[in-house]
Amino acid sequence: MLETIVNFLNALLWGKLLVYGLVGAGLYFTVRLAFIQLTHFRHGIKVLTISRQGGNSGLSSFQVFCTSMAARVGAGNMAGVAVAIGTAGPGAVFWMWAIAVLGMATAMIESTLAQVYKVRDEDGQFRGGPSYYMEKGLGQRWMGVLFSLFLILAFGLVFNAVQANTISGAMEQVFGVDPLYVGSLTVLASAFVIMGGLRKVARVSEIIVPFMALAYIAIALVVVFSNLEKLPEVIELVIKSAFGWQEAVAGGVAYSVAQAMQAGIARGLFSNEAGMGSAANVAASATPNPNHPASQGFVQMMGVFFDTIVICTATAAIILLAGDMGGDGDGIKLTIDALTSHVGAWGATFIAGAILLFCFTSIIANYSYAETNVMFLNGNSKKGLLSFRMLVLGMVMFGSLAKISLVWDLADVSMGLMAIVNIVALVMLSGLAIRVINDYRQQLANGDMPVFDRRKFPELEGQLGEGVWTDAPKSSVADPA
Repeated sequence: MLETIVNFLNALLWGKLLVYGLVGAGLYFTVRLAFIQLTHFRHGIKVLTISRQGGNSGLSSFQVFCTSMAARVGAGNMAGVAVAIGTAGPGAVFWMWAIAVLGMATAMIESTLAQVYKVRDEDGQFRGGPSYYMEKGLGQRWMGVLFSLFLILAFGLVFNAVQANTISGAMEQVFGVDPLYVGSLTVLASAFVIMGGLRKVARVSEIIVPFMALAYIAIALVVVFSNLEKLPEVIELVIKSAFGWQEAVAGGVAYSVAQAMQAGIARGLFSNEAGMGSAANVAASATPNPNHPASQGFVQMMGVFFDTIVICTATAAIILLAGDMGGDGDGIKLTIDALTSHVGAWGATFIAGAILLFCFTSIIANYSYAETNVMFLNGNSKKGLLSFRMLVLGMVMFGSLAKISLVWDLADVSMGLMAIVNIVALVMLSGLAIRVINDYRQQLANGDMPVFDRRKFPELEGQLGEGVWTDAPKSSVADPA
C-alpha cells in the first residue's frame, strides 16, 4: 500500500510538476540574471577562494560552502548517478548537466534571499533559509511552516536514512559487515557531531569535505586518462541517448527522452539541491565576504557546479568508461563494480571509504538544515532539539537496515514536495533578489567593494532581522573582481 502511494506521488511530481517547474524556474532566473552563471563564473571562483575570511557573528563562507557540499556530496553523487544511468541510460547524465547549469542561477537567487532575511538565534548565531524568507518577505508564516515540515521530513529523516542505507550497503558488499553493526557505528559517530550543533557540523565538514572531494576527483581523472581513447565514444553515447537519436530507428524516441530527462533531473536535483531550498538554510549562517547578500549567492552557485558538473560527472565517467556492467538497480554496487573493473580489487575498498565519508558528512549536514527549521517552528529557540536529534539517529539506524528502493522513492517524494513550496516563494520574491544581485554587480562594475546598504531597498523596512545588515562593515578582501 505504501509503495503504491509513493509511486503515484513520484509519477505526479517528477513526471510533470517538477520537471516543468525546475526547468522553467531555472530558465527564468538565468535569463533575468543575464546568464550570470556564465558571465560571472570567474568571479564566483574568486569569491570562493577568499571565503575563509568571515566574521565573529557567523560562520565563514568557506565553512558554509563545505557544510552545503557535505550535504550535496553523498549518495546522490555515487549511487544516484548509477541508478539514473541504469534505469534511463547514459542520456540521464546530459540532463544532470543541464539542470545543474540552470540550477546555478536558482541557487544564486535562493541563497541571496536567505542572506537578506537571516536572523540571530538566542546564541547570536545567524539562522535563515526559505522558511524565514517566506515569513518575512512574503508575510506568509503558514508557508514557512509547511516548508519546514517538508524539510524536516526530507533532510532530517528520509535523506539521512538514504545516506545510512548507502553506507551499510557498501560496507556489506565490500567487507561483509553486518548492516546492524554498521548502523550502530554510524549512529554513534553522527551523535558525536550533531550534539554539538551547527558550529561543530561546520568544523567537521571543513576538515573532511575538501579531502574527500579531491581524492574522488583524482581517482576519476586516473580512470579517464587511462581510457582516453574511449572518451569521444562515451560523450557521443551520452548526447545520442539524451535526445533519443540512437532509438530513432526502432521508434519510442519520445519515451526514451522522457525517461532520461526524468531520471537525470531527479537525480541531479537530489545531488545538487538547487531550487530545493535546502542549502539556503546553511547559506544564511555565513558572514559573507564581500559583505553583501549576493556574495553568498556566488559561493552557493559554485557549490552546484562542483557537485554536479565535477563530482557527478566523475562517477558517470567511471561507470560509462567501464562499458555495460549489467546490474540489478543497486546503484552503489554498479559504481563499485565499475571502478573495480578499472583499477582492480582495491577500487572496491576506495569506493567503500569514499561512501563512508561522503554519506557520513551528508548525515551531519542534513541534520544542520533540519535543526534550523526546528528552531524556526519554535521561534528560534532550541526547545525540543534533543528529542529531534534522537529521532534523527533513529532514522539513521532504520536506513541502515531498510529496503533501498523504498528509501529512494520516499526521498524523491519528500524532496519534491519541499521543492514545489520553495519554487513558488522564489518566483514571488525574485524581483527583490534580482535587484539585490544587480546592486552587487553594479558596485563591482564601478570598481567598488560590494557592500549591502539597506537604504537602497526601502521595502525591506520592518522585514529585516534585528541587528542584521545595519552599518555593515567593509569587506576585508582587497580585490573582488
